[in-house]
Amino acid sequence: MTRQRIVIIGASLAGATAAATLRDEGFDGEVQLIGAESQLPYHRPPLSKGYLRGEESFESQLVKPADYYAGQRIELRLGTRATAIDAGQKLVELEGGQRIAYDRLLVATGGRNRTLSVPGTSLQGIFQLRTVEDCDRIRAAARPGRRAVVLGLGFIGSEVAASLRQLGVAVTAVEGHRVPLARVLGEEVGQVLADIHREKGVELALEDSVAVFEGSARVERVRTTKGRLLGCDLVVAGIGIVPNTELVEAAGAAADHGVLVDARCRTSLPDVYAAGDVANHLHPLFGRLRVEHWNNGYQQGRAAARSLLGGEQPYDYLHSFWSDQYEHLIEYVGFAASWDRLVFRGRPESRKFLGFYLKDGIMRAAVGLNRGGDPEDPKVNGELKAVANLIRDRVPVDPATLANEDVDLRRLADAGGA
Repeated sequence: MTRQRIVIIGASLAGATAAATLRDEGFDGEVQLIGAESQLPYHRPPLSKGYLRGEESFESQLVKPADYYAGQRIELRLGTRATAIDAGQKLVELEGGQRIAYDRLLVATGGRNRTLSVPGTSLQGIFQLRTVEDCDRIRAAARPGRRAVVLGLGFIGSEVAASLRQLGVAVTAVEGHRVPLARVLGEEVGQVLADIHREKGVELALEDSVAVFEGSARVERVRTTKGRLLGCDLVVAGIGIVPNTELVEAAGAAADHGVLVDARCRTSLPDVYAAGDVANHLHPLFGRLRVEHWNNGYQQGRAAARSLLGGEQPYDYLHSFWSDQYEHLIEYVGFAASWDRLVFRGRPESRKFLGFYLKDGIMRAAVGLNRGGDPEDPKVNGELKAVANLIRDRVPVDPATLANEDVDLRRLADAGGA
């Protein structure tokens, strides 16, 4: 009997986690993991934090140790780009023309940085952050006393700005919204983060954007659309990513802001699955969404592996993420694209609070800033774990009860929001 072969395109967190999960679940067939980068699969969050600051080694960021893959009979093909998928013949074509047959295929190709589309982008000293090589170049340029302009104050931009300040770099951040992370966390929470950045020495150019980069060979100035002239030695742009859907779209898969997958990570092509940043998945609670955070890459990689093996459990992970900025920890659970009320437990100005995002009386998400960690998992605090049940069960909760510090959130969740 022919041994089954599962091919994974994308040696990413999702791809490598899926490969490991296949073995953990007892799959004894062939597993091939194809990655365009020459590096072993690694975690990306430290690139804007500990690794950028030189506090963590690259080896400590590997998804699995170097000898793991051979030990688990996972064939790694690094520095190798897949160029085509023939879904009818069940073949993957690689650069150079080699063709690999598969029984089932997982696409975990992630995303790429958005293109900077203003004049002057060819000047030296303008960086974007996606790979470890990108990070190494930024770190080499970020010497104490230098001046940096950071474009965008989403999570990557905010974390890079914080890390550069901790490295002794003068930072000006240009952001199109009135506060950092306004779209994700709202203006009230964003204002707290803006105040933190200012106190740490970051100059904020808010409600503004870049008009042109200026300089001779290297970038020397950033001119904004509002006429600000920002002198600098380097620029780091954190303007988001675009999912790498081209390969699977060319094979005929449906895509819309990511490869469309169902609740079991299946694309519209037979025996082709997708996971991680590239996948726009159908969540049983939140509907369609594409999530770029580490937790999703890990959890969806595991879920996709189980689906590849015939599992029927839907991917219903209640999304969560965290962000470290200076000494402050932001934690979030759920998903709220919009809300009509934001309720706080604790005063935002205290910088130790929980915020609950409600829509039509139902909690969709919650955020915590410095609100204490769970001893079992410091990245998802105990109160947010309790709140997760309220989100998952769509339990109506009285806003006054949520705001009341005397009400134990764990008991509230156990009581079904009463």
